[in-house]
This record gives sequence, structure tokens and C-alpha cells, in this order.
Amino acid sequence: MTAFWGEVIGTMILIVFGGGVCAGVSLKKSFAHQSGWIVITLGWGFGVAMAVYAVGGISGAHLNPAVTFALAFAGSFEWNQVPSYLLAQMIGAFLGAVLVYLQYLPHWKETEDPGAKLGVFSTGPAIPNHFANFISEALGTFIFVLTLLAIGANTFTEGLNPLIVGFLVVAIGLSLGGTTGYAINPARDLGPRLAHFLLPIAGKGSSNWKYAWIPVVAPLIGGSFAAVFYNYVFMGTLSTAFWYVTAVLVIMLGIVYAFTKKQTNSHSSASY
Repeated sequence: MTAFWGEVIGTMILIVFGGGVCAGVSLKKSFAHQSGWIVITLGWGFGVAMAVYAVGGISGAHLNPAVTFALAFAGSFEWNQVPSYLLAQMIGAFLGAVLVYLQYLPHWKETEDPGAKLGVFSTGPAIPNHFANFISEALGTFIFVLTLLAIGANTFTEGLNPLIVGFLVVAIGLSLGGTTGYAINPARDLGPRLAHFLLPIAGKGSSNWKYAWIPVVAPLIGGSFAAVFYNYVFMGTLSTAFWYVTAVLVIMLGIVYAFTKKQTNSHSSASY
């Protein structure tokens, strides 16, 4: 198997487990219905671990464009391989979402809430605020990638590393996931959101494309900053990439803050 197909299958496995636990908890007449946030975080964490076990020896199991970008910025992954990895991750995430749809085929009609159906496929904010939501996704991915790189610097008993990464995902979900659903992975959100848009899901409602850019852009920037931060603070290597990524992060925060403030003012004026 090639690295490309490793990323396709690994990301597909990730979404089958992650999207599957969301479906089980959210959709009516499932035995797991309303079993709660802890079940969701465990499903995602173990899903990541199983996906890494499946393809880690083939592609390195990035399974996440934010991780791919971070490793490229860290200098441990070739930039010319980045586009193929991103494409593979998107395809795998889409296919995984389609499999979740098929697994829970009778349950879509039994569930009236379109928001619950969308939540099976993609993330959304508990409190809509683009600036706060952007910070949540960027910070969550920053912590995820920074800790991932630190874990990689440790020596574990053979075969234990993927399980530790899975526990990291559980920790992120429990501690930081309550604000936006912790996408921390552009492919995980965008691929299934596209599947939600295209699939004939009964009473599905909007795919919320107005929000969709946040779980794509924020994780890419947050993860990339984690990589250059790790190189500088942990490894003592300061490259020009550190300043470029930092500048992009600051500029994006400024743009999102201005946009959010303008949007808030518009809503306040409309209320009068």
C-alpha cells in the first residue's frame, strides 16, 4: 500500500469511529442515544488510536492536514508530499462519513432535529462568536500538535505510542472540546460536512457553510504555530518560518476580531 492510500484508509477509519460515536449518541432509537460527552470523547480518542495502528507504518498516520502542515514546518516532512496527503485525508474523511450514514440509515428519519444530524458529520460552536470560536480551534490544535510532538520525543514500549495519542485526543475533548466540538482537524470537519451536503439525509437542514471556514483555517494556523514554537522553545531552533507563521496568526486574529466586532455591532443596530 502507498502512503496516499494509507492516509485515505486511515482517515476513513478515524471518521467511521468518530462520526459513528456521534451518530450513536445523537440519533434517536440508537442504543447509545444521549449517552453523553464522555462517550463521544472516548469514541474519538480510541478511533484515532485504531486508525494510527492501522496505517502508522504505511503513511505515518497524519490523518489531519494540521498535522501534515505542522510536520512540514517542523522540517520532518517534505513539502512536495503535502498536497497528496491533504487530498488523501479529504477523500478518506468523506468516505468515512458516507459509511456512517449507511450504518445509521434508518435513524435519520427517526431524528427530527437537523442540528443533531449535522453534528454527526461536522462541528459547530456552543456559543456562536467567530473570534472566540477561532481561538478555541486554534488553541485546541496548538495544544494537540505541541503535545503530539513532545510525545514523539519520548520512548515507549513498542506499539504503545498510538494509544497514548488516542488518550491525548480524549484529553483535548474533555478539557477544550466543549466550546466548538474540537474539530482540530480540517479534513475531519470539511470532508464529512461535504458528505452531509451531498447525501440524501431525511430532514437534514443546512450544512452551516458560514461557519465551515473556522474548523479549517484555525487548526491549520494553530497546528503550524505549534510546530515552529516547538522547534524554537524545545529544540532551540529559530527559523524564518517562526516569524511567518506568527505573523499570519496575529493577522488572522486581527481580521477575525474586526469581523466579529462588526457583526456584533450590526446585530446591535438591528435590534433597535
